[in-house]
Amino acid sequence: MIRDLVQILGFNVDTFDFSSAVNYAVNNPGQIVTINPEMMICAQNNKDFADIINNADLIVPDGIGVELGLRILGHNVKRVAGIELGKALISEFTKRNKKIALVGAKPEVLELTFKNLKCEFPDIDIVYSHDGYFTNDDEILSKVQNASPDLVLVALGSPKQEFFINNLKSKLPNSTMIGLGGSFDVWAGVVDRAPEFYQKIGLEWLYRTIKEPKRFKRIFPTLPLFVFKVLKERYNN
Repeated sequence: MIRDLVQILGFNVDTFDFSSAVNYAVNNPGQIVTINPEMMICAQNNKDFADIINNADLIVPDGIGVELGLRILGHNVKRVAGIELGKALISEFTKRNKKIALVGAKPEVLELTFKNLKCEFPDIDIVYSHDGYFTNDDEILSKVQNASPDLVLVALGSPKQEFFINNLKSKLPNSTMIGLGGSFDVWAGVVDRAPEFYQKIGLEWLYRTIKEPKRFKRIFPTLPLFVFKVLKERYNN
């Protein structure tokens, strides 16, 4: 499969649909970035972060805002939800008897995630796991490397997880790695995912904000600023 990239605010985004993204990720090792508007705004002020995004091996439009932004720019690219992509990769790698590592979240959340994944995928081979509360990245990177997983799921929040994976790439060049933000919390059952109705109409972010008002400060003014920048790009070109 050949990547077909489009650009938004100077960032590359792959145009794969969900099934194609899963297929590509399974057969092409490297770093997967699940990009959203917050990450783009952050990366515009952080060149190192921007470089990591644009040098990733697969960049999927995780947020509905990215899908809408691309549509404004004339690109019909559907959202690929990171949480769903992560679960699909677990399924595919498990079917292939591949090894998996988990890094991130609170200790109790990670424990529940581990337990629930084992229930959902009895044959899953989790060869390493560590919560997100560590100060020595090199130590954890080394331990992940020694475990030699084929799939690494990292839930440290952005941009920390993207930097962590970027540092791990050279140590595990044949592994697939993806940053999943708060997905472990959902898989652990400590946070409810938005009902399917909200997911289908692209308002999962609104449901989560209603449930977790502290997210409001993170989303606003980032989302309006993102839309403004996209519209500016649209009409300046």
